[in-house]
Amino acid sequence: MANPNPPSPSTESTEEAGGPACVMVFNASDPSGAGGLAADVTAVASVGAHPLPVVTGAYVRDTAEVFDHFALDEDAVAQQARTILEDVPVQVFKVGFLGSPETVSTVAEIAADYADVPLVAYMPSLSWWDEGLADLYLDAFRELMLPQTTVLVGNHSTLWRWLLPDWSADRSPTARDLAKAAADVGVPYVLVTGVPLPDQFVDNVLATPQAVLGSQKFERFDAMFAGAGDTLSAALAALLAGGTDLATAATEALGYLDQCLGGGFRPGMGHVIPDRMFWAQPEGDAAGEDGGEPTTSVPTFDMPAHDTKH
Repeated sequence: MANPNPPSPSTESTEEAGGPACVMVFNASDPSGAGGLAADVTAVASVGAHPLPVVTGAYVRDTAEVFDHFALDEDAVAQQARTILEDVPVQVFKVGFLGSPETVSTVAEIAADYADVPLVAYMPSLSWWDEGLADLYLDAFRELMLPQTTVLVGNHSTLWRWLLPDWSADRSPTARDLAKAAADVGVPYVLVTGVPLPDQFVDNVLATPQAVLGSQKFERFDAMFAGAGDTLSAALAALLAGGTDLATAATEALGYLDQCLGGGFRPGMGHVIPDRMFWAQPEGDAAGEDGGEPTTSVPTFDMPAHDTKH
């Protein structure tokens, strides 16, 4: 049975420097700010760690949907990561969308070279992508990245379709069923979100093939959110980097996500975005429950006239 409290990564170097723990995040740039590196950086910083963002590509998307993705060359990804790894000790890796099988191979090789660093991997829904490209990517991720992964994070339906495509039982797979499938390729822990429950509730479960290590039930939000998975996985990585044990880190990360969703806002015409800095909002100045405008007015600032003479 896997140890439910794996050793925390060393924080000696960051403690000596008086700074926060460092999390290296591999993800695509998201111009909507909903997910991708935007979610990683704000969530990691909000939880109290220092993000080291490595760009793997760029989404073409708005707040409603993803239209395309441009993958960065894998050598460019490797140079970004290896350069900073030679300078800064990293406590945890967080892996999001890598964009191509070649980049999956590159990041997996980097993770293998730093095998003592825990790795949190998040698998987003790839329903927007060409089916053939998505299948190649998922196959590469399963074969190369999952053996390096400490905790796999994903939505119940996404992990079901990926890890158990031939599931034929009358019931839907449990978190432990998904953990067993993940363990077959080397993943000791899974954090499964959005497990359907009766009466408009969903469960979120941290599991191994042998046991459920923790779960939290939340009432389903009416709104459609973008970026929740990246937010949760980045917060989990940051908490682990700070020395929190896995079970506690999962509980705290889920609680953090719930507050982010509760304070979510709609900046455009699409989905609601989690407010990952909800705690920084002045009291009474947060967006309304419907994601509308803040209830207090925004102060104006008098700018001095530009007196440069040409």
